[in-house]
Amino acid sequence: MSKFRRIVIVGSGFGGLATAKALAGKNCDVTLIDRTNHHLFQPLLYQVATAMLSPADIATATRTISRSSNIRVVMAEVTGIDAENKRVITKTNDDLPYDYLVLATGADYSFFGNDKWAQHAPVLKTLEDALSIREKLLSNFEQAERSKDIVKIKSLLTFVVVGAGPTGVEMAGAIAELAKTALARDFKNIDTSHLRILLVEAGEKALSTFPEELSSYAVNALRILGVEVSLGRPVKAITERGVMLGDDWVASSSVIWCAGTQARPAASWLDAEAARNKAVKVNEDCSVFGHPEIFAIGDVACYEAGLPRPLPGIAPVAKQQGGYVAKVILSRINGRPEVPPFKYRNWGTMAVIGRSHAVADFGKIRLKGFTGWLAWSMVHLMLLIDFRSRTSVYLNWSWGWFTRGRSARLLTGVQRKKTQPINASADTRAHS
Repeated sequence: MSKFRRIVIVGSGFGGLATAKALAGKNCDVTLIDRTNHHLFQPLLYQVATAMLSPADIATATRTISRSSNIRVVMAEVTGIDAENKRVITKTNDDLPYDYLVLATGADYSFFGNDKWAQHAPVLKTLEDALSIREKLLSNFEQAERSKDIVKIKSLLTFVVVGAGPTGVEMAGAIAELAKTALARDFKNIDTSHLRILLVEAGEKALSTFPEELSSYAVNALRILGVEVSLGRPVKAITERGVMLGDDWVASSSVIWCAGTQARPAASWLDAEAARNKAVKVNEDCSVFGHPEIFAIGDVACYEAGLPRPLPGIAPVAKQQGGYVAKVILSRINGRPEVPPFKYRNWGTMAVIGRSHAVADFGKIRLKGFTGWLAWSMVHLMLLIDFRSRTSVYLNWSWGWFTRGRSARLLTGVQRKKTQPINASADTRAHS
């Protein structure tokens, strides 16, 4: 056995977990480190935020996922990398030596230089974010139910979602269904004519990476649900009282940010070359330039390798890169020839627009409507990490389908953290 056998994986998202699973039981010592103790299935996070699912439905304790004897799980916050001495630096000073390092730290939302907007427009990346948004949505209805001030009621019942990518589209559709079905029938004093849901996008197209046919279908499906889709209107300001869209002011006490993303700071840890979104530029084997023993995968990596554009920040990319990097490391440990360059297999992209409506682009095959929704449902059930999660999600979806109700409408007093430490977290979404 080679001496190069200590492998540290930073981040327990799709990419990090795929790497760890591929190394389970092999002739190496693996340390998987993350600031949380769970793997989060981010593609369904918006359903926690809109009371369809509970946190435990989409999150699984990392230690229970892989119990291989050669894998150790550490809950700690990474603050830097000492590449010269091959050590991962943590906030608690429990520094970890490595022979090979895999960075799978994921991405976070970017406010395009307007960071002060963050205190008024929550993002959706963690369970804490989802629970805070759920708390806000449900609290707005409770306040509107007892208020006599029409101006205040309209502000409480105006929900603005910024960004018309898959996350924004799914969030806007879910809020519309929550507001117009599960909640409207249970609140006796609310006049639903005051309800307003806006999806705003600075670009000229919703779901910009999808074909025009599917993008148009998604917009029409949202409008049928009652969502106002506003394209080509950049956000100019966000305050606690509302949002400035172009030259128009929209009073709203609930603005949700689903716009641009940027990689977490792995590039700065290594002083490595980075793309515009701060993702680490990598070689064709996913290694960092100048550091053949360090790999970056998923959202934190910018993989071009002769491609017309970098690979997208979606879960299938992270998972395939994780499995690939494990093969590269094992081949080096065992003295085998280098594996060929990484090649991504594109299995398509999907987005759901409320009940029975979804779009799916599989290249030559494109689905929309109910068939797209069935495909989306099946894919996401299969992508969930364990049987318990699949069963729970399926039962909740079935109950919601037949009753149009929401099973997690509890106000628990969750307060959104003003600031969040930057560290490893779950890689990206499944289909954005």
